Amino acid sequence: MSRLNFEALATAFAVTFSVGLITRIAPGRWHTSLVGVVFLAAVWCLVWRHDDEHVRRAGLALGGLVIPGELRPWELARNLSRALSFAGLLALVVAVPFFFLWRWWWTDSGSSLSLLRALRPFAAGNEVMGQVFVIALPEEAFYRGYLQSRLDEVWGTRFECGRARVGPALFISAAIFAVGHVVTVNSPARLAVFFPAILFGWLRARTGGIGASVFFHAFCNLYSEALGSAYGVYSLG
Repeated sequence: MSRLNFEALATAFAVTFSVGLITRIAPGRWHTSLVGVVFLAAVWCLVWRHDDEHVRRAGLALGGLVIPGELRPWELARNLSRALSFAGLLALVVAVPFFFLWRWWWTDSGSSLSLLRALRPFAAGNEVMGQVFVIALPEEAFYRGYLQSRLDEVWGTRFECGRARVGPALFISAAIFAVGHVVTVNSPARLAVFFPAILFGWLRARTGGIGASVFFHAFCNLYSEALGSAYGVYSLG
């Protein structure tokens, strides 16, 4: 096993163990924040504290926000616009089929879908900001920025899919992402996040950064919560 391969997999194990431990010993109201801190701390140690080129290869420059030197507002705006465009287009592609799949799946529950209730999370600015900066950003920084990039260096990107070069790392990082979700919430259904994680990884490969995957990840969480709340599957509080 190569040094990079060992480093990536050992780090993934350590981080997964840590977030699982947090959900078992820390007060519930702290879980999300502490888990985010673990992800960001791992990324800082393994990527952000290194040279600029190392950060850029991992797609973690965030438009120049996290590397030294002059910040170019126009470049930041261009990167942000590109990330939002990719995330928005993919959201449009998946939103409608996912809506009908969800409605079909929960037909026997006796619930009816209220679109106004479903849109509630998108009207709550604090919910949107929380999903972007507290949940999606730390997870994408670690799983797509660090882990997928590192494993790509080990195994290479052998295939082209939608103008993105991908390889085994796309699926391995998505699988580890899914296992991490089961560790924090003990339900086999959580393994289903493997499938959107494939799209998160594709966005990282296609755009060269994690911006698009962060925004699409936040959208998926909000959309899932919206439908779940509208069907009475769970409450947003």
